[in-house]
Amino acid sequence: MNVQKINLSDSRLERSPGQDAEIFVGNLVDERQGGPVAIGYGRYAPNQSLTGTMAVADTMIVLEGRLSVSTGDGTVTAGTGGIVCMPKRQSVTIATEGEGALTAYVTYPHWAEAHEG
Repeated sequence: MNVQKINLSDSRLERSPGQDAEIFVGNLVDERQGGPVAIGYGRYAPNQSLTGTMAVADTMIVLEGRLSVSTGDGTVTAGTGGIVCMPKRQSVTIATEGEGALTAYVTYPHWAEAHEG
């Protein structure tokens, strides 16, 4: 894989698989480019939530807005510049309120591979 610059405008955000909420994601670096992790952007509309068990370790950086991640242990909330780490196999609910959120994420292993297997 060569050095490359990634911008939000490079991504094609698609509805997050398996859900109906207004939550969209787009990988920009993943197994197709030979990268060891998947990196992309996510856009969460206001007042949306997604509940599931993490198939991969996922680290999200909040670029705009605010979101909360709830587990059986409690809730963490991150605003612009905040980072949320979600371990593999953790049951989570990711939710936005009024303003929604734009995130960048890094997953390991590759998100698509984890959902195919």
